[in-house]
Amino acid sequence: MRRSLERPGTPAGTRVMKRLDELATCTSELGALTRLYLTPEHSRAIVLVRGWMEEAGMSTEVDDAGTLVGHYPGHQPDAPVLILGSHIDTVRNAGRYDGNLGVVVAIEAVAALHAAGAVLDFAIEIAAFGDEEGVRFPVTLTGSRSLAGTFEPANLDAVDKAGISLRQALLDFGCNPDGVAHLGRDRSKTLAYVEVHIEQGPVLEAEDLPVGVVTAINGASRFKVEVEGKAGHAGTVPMGLRQDAGAAAAEMILAIESTAAASDDLVATVGNCELKPGAVNVIPGSAHFTIDIRSPDDSHRLAAIAGLTTRFEAIAARRNVKVALAKTYEEPAARCDPGLIREFAAALGGIGLPERLLSSGAGHDGLAMVSLCPIAMLFVRCRGGISHNPAEAVRTDDVGVAVDVLIGFLNRLPSSLSKLAA
Repeated sequence: MRRSLERPGTPAGTRVMKRLDELATCTSELGALTRLYLTPEHSRAIVLVRGWMEEAGMSTEVDDAGTLVGHYPGHQPDAPVLILGSHIDTVRNAGRYDGNLGVVVAIEAVAALHAAGAVLDFAIEIAAFGDEEGVRFPVTLTGSRSLAGTFEPANLDAVDKAGISLRQALLDFGCNPDGVAHLGRDRSKTLAYVEVHIEQGPVLEAEDLPVGVVTAINGASRFKVEVEGKAGHAGTVPMGLRQDAGAAAAEMILAIESTAAASDDLVATVGNCELKPGAVNVIPGSAHFTIDIRSPDDSHRLAAIAGLTTRFEAIAARRNVKVALAKTYEEPAARCDPGLIREFAAALGGIGLPERLLSSGAGHDGLAMVSLCPIAMLFVRCRGGISHNPAEAVRTDDVGVAVDVLIGFLNRLPSSLSKLAA
């Protein structure tokens, strides 16, 4: 007869929420949550989380990238490793659940295993990454890229606003910068990477569901677009003779919106637009705007970009202006493993919840970890879809559901990838 994995005392959701409140006190700003990578606040958070990991029966270490790693052994010393985790760094003036929730929920699940004396056919590691947000340095995912074996040593030369390099910050934190490039895990011994995270979107709330299973982390492309026309007097140049860069840009922006609206799995945003010379009585001679376009399907995203490029050129030709696109960012989609999705769906069914699949529009450490191993994610309902904001909020009961689903997932998970694929 299987032992119950319910921990005695306070329900799991309440325990997790209390710990998240405590973790939020590790901040550099009075009255706001700001915890950047390799800062004193990051160090204080590691001390706190490390204590919870050890209480849950895990051995712990901080690796050379500043990632706190807890280890819960499997039946055999050479058992494959399942990595759970998320990040404990924040943006400036953040909410307390983005990233942090996934770390503390994982600890709660392992604590339940430990309290029941349960040992699985695989070992579990919890990774509390410190650089998912990329706020302090102009590089990101340092911790997860190092585990995945894709860290670029040149990133050590990146500097923050104070002129401190990543290399120096790691040294000051007690890490060995030259060791970061050697933290890559053995693919043959790594079962998967699994993360619990707030949704950062409104879908689950709109459908009144506590959790959902992620199918993919969307791929993303970003561009700067320059439109060059001819400035002129607003009162003297006839409409038919104008080379209005502003009007051309407006038509292009509407083309972006209509392209995304025509697809169920595509989103596109123009977050910045500037017209020059910017005077009320001057026809814009130039326009500059940005594009952010995302999809869980790279082929759809790339096809949309190709289609938009063609439409932009046609608009420019018709309006007698010039247009140029410059790509500033490219990240392919990270597909979640079908076998892991099935196991999460089964865990949902095990507690009477419907299977809800959805993609992640935001990036996560899984973008790096997919280079090492299969990945999976579980989303938790987030009020209003708000994140990166002090108003970020989750329900205690939903957090408890996430813990239950993760425990069910761990108990169902086979010890080999071949069984997952079967």
